[in-house]
Amino acid sequence: MGKRTPLYDRYAAYGGKTIDFGGWDLPVQFSSIKEEHEAVRTKAGLFDVSHMGEIRVTGEGTLDFLQKMLTNNVEKAADGQCQYTAMCYEDGGTVDDLLIYRFNSEDVLLVVNAANIEKDEEWLRKHADDRVTITNESEETAQLALQGPKAEELLQELSDTNLADISFFRFREVKIDGVNAVVSRTGYTGEDGFEIYLHQDRAAELWDTLIDQGAAPIGLGARDTLRFEAKLALYGQELSADITPIEAGIGFAVKTDKPSDFLGKATLQQQKADGPPRKLVGIEMIDKGIPRNGYKVFGEETEIGFVTSGTQSPTLGKNVGLALLSADWTAIGTEVVVQVRKKKLKAVVVETPFYKRSKGGN
Repeated sequence: MGKRTPLYDRYAAYGGKTIDFGGWDLPVQFSSIKEEHEAVRTKAGLFDVSHMGEIRVTGEGTLDFLQKMLTNNVEKAADGQCQYTAMCYEDGGTVDDLLIYRFNSEDVLLVVNAANIEKDEEWLRKHADDRVTITNESEETAQLALQGPKAEELLQELSDTNLADISFFRFREVKIDGVNAVVSRTGYTGEDGFEIYLHQDRAAELWDTLIDQGAAPIGLGARDTLRFEAKLALYGQELSADITPIEAGIGFAVKTDKPSDFLGKATLQQQKADGPPRKLVGIEMIDKGIPRNGYKVFGEETEIGFVTSGTQSPTLGKNVGLALLSADWTAIGTEVVVQVRKKKLKAVVVETPFYKRSKGGN
């Protein structure tokens, strides 16, 4: 039996099929991946992301400490702002990619990937001094994500706060259906939407209410196709201890010009200046086949990299993938070969993201 979120008992009630995901029992789908993907792109979908970790850093040394630990510039985030960032090893490899929620200069919440909670906490504690306190709040915190073009309208019915005032990558403490929650607007689907953090005891009730309001329950399958189309990295695939944030294409979250000497800075600075040896690119299959995580990619006869994620895109109806390739093979239009089981199939490097929502009428 894997770990379970406070919503585990609700999955079956809505027809959820569970799988093991990094040691957690989570729903892969409720109806079908295609239907759920479509629901988020056109209406509103509800995700249980309570498996994610929440680690709070407090104390007078908070900003100094996080400037040393994280690649982005925490001092540039305003109170009430979220910031996407990475935490690296000394050699530039990635410990995790995460979001920070800056409540104030002495209170910052880190939202980390489920499979990395213990590793991240250990890494933070290893480098902390007595000017900060690190508290792992993952156990008592639930997180629901409501995503899609109808998300605001649907959630607004449950709150007196004008949710339109929460702009992209901002958060507020608000009441949702009478429950205290922290609500942000970051989105891991390429759509508009909200993340709702609340005490785990109140999560199941809110889940039911949101579905009654018209949200469709969404599993991990569609979560993956949605984030993949928007080219949002998944730790363990696009990012790892062996892949730097620059190689993975999230260099925008690496501020090598900030004064603090953060972990991994020397390597990342060099990769930013000279270009990384490998780059994450989009590929589209020319021959019939689906590129999957771990498949080898060749340029002529030489192995030049591997697929990190791939699927048949529900929005495009095409077989596409993300691949980490040797930098010389990453120009748009370059033909490469993907080893799909015993076959070598042709593919071409294409522009990413595969999907961008139209900003009108939000």
